[in-house]
Amino acid sequence: MPRYGPPDAFETPRFSGPRTFMRLPHVRDLDGVDVAIVGIPTDGAVVYRSGARFGPEGIRSASVMLRNYNPLLGVDVVDRLSLVDYGDAPTVPGSTADSLARSAEALEEIVRAGVTTLCLGGDHTVLLAELRALAAVHGPVALVQLDSHHDLWDEYFGQKLFHGSVVRRSVEEGLIDPARSIQAGLRGSLSDAADAELPGRFGLEALSYEELAALGPGGFSQRVRDRVGDGPCFLSFDIDFVDPAFAPGTGTPEVGGPSSREALTYVRSLAGLDFRGFDCVEVAPPYDPAAVTAFVAANACFEMLSLLALRH
Repeated sequence: MPRYGPPDAFETPRFSGPRTFMRLPHVRDLDGVDVAIVGIPTDGAVVYRSGARFGPEGIRSASVMLRNYNPLLGVDVVDRLSLVDYGDAPTVPGSTADSLARSAEALEEIVRAGVTTLCLGGDHTVLLAELRALAAVHGPVALVQLDSHHDLWDEYFGQKLFHGSVVRRSVEEGLIDPARSIQAGLRGSLSDAADAELPGRFGLEALSYEELAALGPGGFSQRVRDRVGDGPCFLSFDIDFVDPAFAPGTGTPEVGGPSSREALTYVRSLAGLDFRGFDCVEVAPPYDPAAVTAFVAANACFEMLSLLALRH
């Protein structure tokens, strides 16, 4: 049996106890742990609305509604996986570079222990810390990115580290294998026509949301498998992938995207891939009435855990 899991909801009410993900124990001893939930509370690299530093807290609070069994994938996450909430990685307010360095160091320790990380952002720059940790252990991985933006811009106000440049920096640092990586859900206005060409320029496959919707979950699943193959990969879920009608609490919302149901279906379609890490980023609770965005994010995280549980 897994060593760690949540308390029995029939013994302790969901509104009681400390706010950890799925009410899991807050544990830093990684012996006997399969998955560590790690918050990375930083948002110093956003270009519009801040607030994602409170994302880990918001997702954790919403996650109390999650239960053990995923009926659509037919898997009991708690029965298959030993799960802990590791707490938050260290960050440095006011310094994105220092935050990434410290977070990467903490995450690498977890990865070297053979534990899979599910990170709660934070703005999307946290992806760079996660990929640095993974690449140090596994080498370059394939990136599967569900997002409304490709995050391949070079700089913003002369700054190389911002949430719109994180994938470009990851390619430049050799953290991902572009030939095996895919982005999906891209939409919204751009500064000029050259912006639309950036994924191809860096060797990534990119699907607009219109293309993704035409493919459907089944077609998307096959497209990802054809691209990624059997090697190690990482799933990054930017909450602005979801239409702001269903997930308004984010820094750079883009209309015309999938519903929350559709978004979860796309995650679920990726069952069977060799994921070595996951994240859910850009949840900004100050813009999230009734915590609707946080609930979408928490359920997306549950689907990610379900993908891992199926492989166990």
